[in-house]
Amino acid sequence: MFGISNNVKSQKVRECTSDLFEKTIDSPLVSRVCAELEDALEKLRRGEMSKEDYDTYKTETKKQLPVFTPHATFRNGRRKNEDAVPSGLSIYDIDHINDPRGYYEKKIKGIEELLGVVLAHVTPSGEGLRLFFIMPKGMNLAQAQKWMSRQLDDNGYDECVKDYARCSFAVPRSYIIYIDNERLFGEVEPLEVDDAEALFNEEHNVQQSEEKDATNESTSEKSSESPSESPSANDRRFKGIPYSRIISAWLEITGGEPAKGERNTRLHRLASHLRYITDNNEALMLSVMPRYGLDEAEMKSLIHSACTAKFYSTPKEMTQAIDKAGEIVKATGKTETATKETADNGDDMPVMPEKLPSLIKLLVSRTPAVYKPAVAHAVFPSLAAHLHKVTFKYIDNERHEATLMNVLMAPTGGGKNCINKPIDYIMADIRKRDMENLRREKEWKNEVNSKGANKDKRQRPEGLVIQEIDSDMTNPAFIMRTAEAEEHFLYTKMNEIDQFDALRGSGRGNQQFQIMCLAFDPGNRYGQTRVGSMSVTEKVQIRFNWNASTTIKKGKKYFARVLTDGPISRINFCTIPKREVGSDIPVFGEYGASFEEKLKPYIDNLCRARGETDCHEATKLAWEIKKEYAELARLSQNEVYENLSFRGAVIAWLKACVLYVANGCKWEKEIGDFVRWSLKYDLWCKMKFFGAALMKAEYEDDSDDKTRRGPRNLLEHLPDEFTLEDAIRLRQEEGMSANDTRKMLNVWKYRGYITPTEKGVYTKLKFRNAC
Repeated sequence: MFGISNNVKSQKVRECTSDLFEKTIDSPLVSRVCAELEDALEKLRRGEMSKEDYDTYKTETKKQLPVFTPHATFRNGRRKNEDAVPSGLSIYDIDHINDPRGYYEKKIKGIEELLGVVLAHVTPSGEGLRLFFIMPKGMNLAQAQKWMSRQLDDNGYDECVKDYARCSFAVPRSYIIYIDNERLFGEVEPLEVDDAEALFNEEHNVQQSEEKDATNESTSEKSSESPSESPSANDRRFKGIPYSRIISAWLEITGGEPAKGERNTRLHRLASHLRYITDNNEALMLSVMPRYGLDEAEMKSLIHSACTAKFYSTPKEMTQAIDKAGEIVKATGKTETATKETADNGDDMPVMPEKLPSLIKLLVSRTPAVYKPAVAHAVFPSLAAHLHKVTFKYIDNERHEATLMNVLMAPTGGGKNCINKPIDYIMADIRKRDMENLRREKEWKNEVNSKGANKDKRQRPEGLVIQEIDSDMTNPAFIMRTAEAEEHFLYTKMNEIDQFDALRGSGRGNQQFQIMCLAFDPGNRYGQTRVGSMSVTEKVQIRFNWNASTTIKKGKKYFARVLTDGPISRINFCTIPKREVGSDIPVFGEYGASFEEKLKPYIDNLCRARGETDCHEATKLAWEIKKEYAELARLSQNEVYENLSFRGAVIAWLKACVLYVANGCKWEKEIGDFVRWSLKYDLWCKMKFFGAALMKAEYEDDSDDKTRRGPRNLLEHLPDEFTLEDAIRLRQEEGMSANDTRKMLNVWKYRGYITPTEKGVYTKLKFRNAC
């Protein structure tokens, strides 16, 4: 057993039972204090609080929390080392890590029992991981700490955790990553280290042996290949350039092929650079990278290590390699038409992953390559319209329904009707139900109209759930359909975005834009009150998913009046690249009964779902995306892009939830890759179409060239040593205010990107070694 105390100042300790532990982690006090610490950390990261003030605040605030004494209980109930009764447990801290949950997933998940871990949680600061583990047999606290550090390959562990009276602050239940109640609160048997290590090593060796046996023949053949000779590399391309040529150019730029003693280092660096032009796709990288004698397992480990580092901008060596390889391809006349499948299509449009979730793979299977990204985005409003009374809890604890809206903006004659067929098949079952209720409604109208004004007339029939509405529906009719929908989603597909104006209502109001915003927001209320007995008087919650198409020029004009009012950030945008003059007509595949049969199980899964649905993988993905885009925002200082990313991340997460439910509540790895791309693509479209106008509204700067693109890593565009004036000048070149420069530098200093060396001079740290 271990102990529990009211706070760190108290010397009174009692045994911590399972009930006491449960009450503590569910305590409102614990939740409130940790929420306050999280808020303070965000202020620090935004530069609104100094490091010194934050440390002081954190120390004082944590004193309010209850504490556990994992190492011992105490005779006489007094927390003193001389009265300690060892519990057989120890604690291990991993401090100052940006992603404690990610660290746990990578290092510990799956081997908790072997390591003796009985509890793992994020620390109250949010920047550390704490483990409760069973001490190995025959070891003291110091030896147990050292043993655990070796298992985790952690040389920077806290060696001061040797005190039996050492406290561990309580955290809310949501901070707990893993718990083994039976071993945490039961009789603790010392961990048999030799057996555990032997088992772990045996499993590790068996796995490596199997991988080596499976790839031995291919490895021996590939190890002597140069990049340009690798068939798999020649089959894969970036912007029409074979990866093999890009890799060859990169090796030449960075010093030639690696010598025997530098293979791992050089290949790791190549992987770290190559990830920027492969969408971080580990399988793709494994297929195109040279190996120089390394086996499959070593290459996988090396590539995974490179792909889990933080993202910055594409390294200059990789950019130079792409340019050089491109010149070679152009000079030798080897540009191929196959590039349409994999090219970025100009302006660095994010490339859709090759491996897609099974449902998306099916829905784009009959679609020409040039249209696939648009279709992959446009299908979600109609898919989500099948969900009824299904909610998902986002990382901020707000419960959302799958409210998804999509606008396809493409050039005139660009093929915007490419989304029609997939949506028609998705909506087939809803349309069938709607037809029956439309028939009932028509019969009722005919009956009412056939009677005189003074005749008794039958009330409007109940159960007239009609989900697909006319694109030119008036505001009162929209409210009536919503009220009768019994909490089902309404859906429509508009051939032109300005058809939305039918919902404007009377006068010159902007109710159509209000409806767009409310449709996205959980728990919204909307309606109208009229005096007339025949008028619609209702208050409803809008559940409205829709698709609309428009030309780029018309779309920009349509949203120009409400740029900063909310619709753009709530809508998912997609596009179709402009076709080259004289290019072949894209050819669609056949749909028919086979397509319908394959689609049906996914639709059935969506229709069967009810209640709150928890997808652990989608939640984890949402946390990762939040952190990645926060990091990008800190480095780019692009407030417009950051603001768009907030709701963009929610849209992407909702797509993951829809795919999860449609797949029978089974997660696919491809869902994560697809959703990451989807968010990047959505934000790229928004910045391309509205970035200049949004930046102008934000910074009062009218320069189009520098505002159409996405965020730039400002730190990358400063020299290794720079001054405050350099930073101010760069911000002004980006159309940003000079006023927040010091705040930006404070954030960078705290994050470990820079350090002040002498008065007025800063030196890059993390960024310089990032690649």
